[in-house]
Amino acid sequence: MDKKMNLLVFSGDYDKALAALILANSAREMDIEVSMFFAFWGLLLVRDPEKSILDDKSLYEKLFGMMTPKGPEELPLSNMNMSGMGKAMLKAMMKDDETPSLTRFLQGARKKGVNFYGCKLSVEVMGFKEEELIPELQIIDAKEYLKDAISSDMQLFI
Repeated sequence: MDKKMNLLVFSGDYDKALAALILANSAREMDIEVSMFFAFWGLLLVRDPEKSILDDKSLYEKLFGMMTPKGPEELPLSNMNMSGMGKAMLKAMMKDDETPSLTRFLQGARKKGVNFYGCKLSVEVMGFKEEELIPELQIIDAKEYLKDAISSDMQLFI
């Protein structure tokens, strides 16, 4: 029996992104088709840290791009971030337990064939260019996302 899971990733927090990617990787290992739809702050997870485009952007878009995290490892914790000290502690505990980093979970999801979608409106409002995001990310509108979510067996909002 074919199963499908849809994750709407709205958060730009390290721990929430980690939870979303753990679920996505686990589902793919169970042969479940997975779609992840990134909206607003969730787009920070799929931002390519090596690419930053300033051309053809407004002043606000340029400032926003400079002030927001660039890629998964720059995301803050949702709680107890403590200017990055809490995140450093979490990463140390993950290393002690031999847990992969957020970047490794993202790489795993990319290799396992998770479908990555970015919210068209969110990309535009936040001033991102498609080239600043991971190449697997397909930009779609809300109606296309809803069609995918409706056809899924599980829908999760993170």
